[in-house]
Amino acid sequence: MKVALFTNEYPPNIYGGAGVHVDYLAKFLAQLVTVEVRTFGEQKDPEKNNPRAVGFSDWDQLGQEQLAFTKVLRTLAVNLAYNNQPLTADVVHCHTWYTFFAGFLAKILYGLPLVVTMHSLEPLRPWKEEQLGTGYLLSSWIEKNGVENADRIIAVSEEMKTDIIKAYQTPAEKITVIHNGIDLNQYHPVRDRSYLEQQGIDFPYLLFVGRISRQKGIIQLLEAMARLDQVHLVLCASSPDTPELEREVRAKVAGNPYLKWINEMVPKEQVIQLYSHAAAFICPSIYEPFGIINLEAMACKAPVIASRVGGIKEVVLDGETGFLVNPDDPEELAEKIRVILNNPELAARFKEAGRKRVEDHFSWETIANRTVELYTQVSRKPGLVASPH
Repeated sequence: MKVALFTNEYPPNIYGGAGVHVDYLAKFLAQLVTVEVRTFGEQKDPEKNNPRAVGFSDWDQLGQEQLAFTKVLRTLAVNLAYNNQPLTADVVHCHTWYTFFAGFLAKILYGLPLVVTMHSLEPLRPWKEEQLGTGYLLSSWIEKNGVENADRIIAVSEEMKTDIIKAYQTPAEKITVIHNGIDLNQYHPVRDRSYLEQQGIDFPYLLFVGRISRQKGIIQLLEAMARLDQVHLVLCASSPDTPELEREVRAKVAGNPYLKWINEMVPKEQVIQLYSHAAAFICPSIYEPFGIINLEAMACKAPVIASRVGGIKEVVLDGETGFLVNPDDPEELAEKIRVILNNPELAARFKEAGRKRVEDHFSWETIANRTVELYTQVSRKPGLVASPH
């Protein structure tokens, strides 16, 4: 069987959880089937056979114009380009709205079954209008069209499945829940502190890792930190959604001497060091369909304090592997931080229980096998014959 994965993010161009997901999914699927990845931007290893990654650029006729909705127009241009190169596959599998129109075209033009994975939902991210302007109406339509025309939808959590049904009146039997996963051989506690030493981090610290986005609750976290006395936070955050939001974060960081902001994409090995030595990992998201970042932290034995939203509730067990708090509640977040910092025995229990939960429930081998089972189901629908590979 041959599978075409359509994605916006893929190494070396990853900035969010969906990109991390596709990176690992492609690697583990390639142990079972032949995989071609079509992605935005240049590729550093175009000669690799499985998974083979092909990069596409947008339409140069769009020029340098930077209207609010230009990003969506560029996305559509790449989606068209995906289909202007011969596509030989048994299934097309699209990730996020950024590639859903490409998958829709592939279904029509090449007669291929279409699988889409929902990593988030546009109707539940109204702050995107600040980022995309009227382009948000177009991104929402692209997502809706992809959902309606997909042969099967993968939801990354049970909560996401419920949201898809509500948002798009999708039949429940069309949706399969397959969680995100973690590479346990890569994500584990390390003793190495060389990156911390390089950054001048020689103090107990809380850790945030993520994009500068309202979705991630970064403002609420900074408001919680203002309520804490002499508590250090390492803010590993970049790729702001808007210049306005970056200025807002910068102003709040400047007002607190205990905040260290690493405003860059930090390589995986260095992030693992940050997880491994953190007093607690904080995930204050307002909206989070799954929250793969919490798996990474738990695998590295960092106690987790996370918002009680979306798929996070299926990852973090409140009082067992960490704490869950109400989203958009800086006061409760600050209180739970105090509890962990003042109870080292509790923090130690969270560390061990978190690692065990990840080991027991979120391996990529299991996820890849379940995904191939789904491919087999859609490729055997009447009128569709899977090619022997």
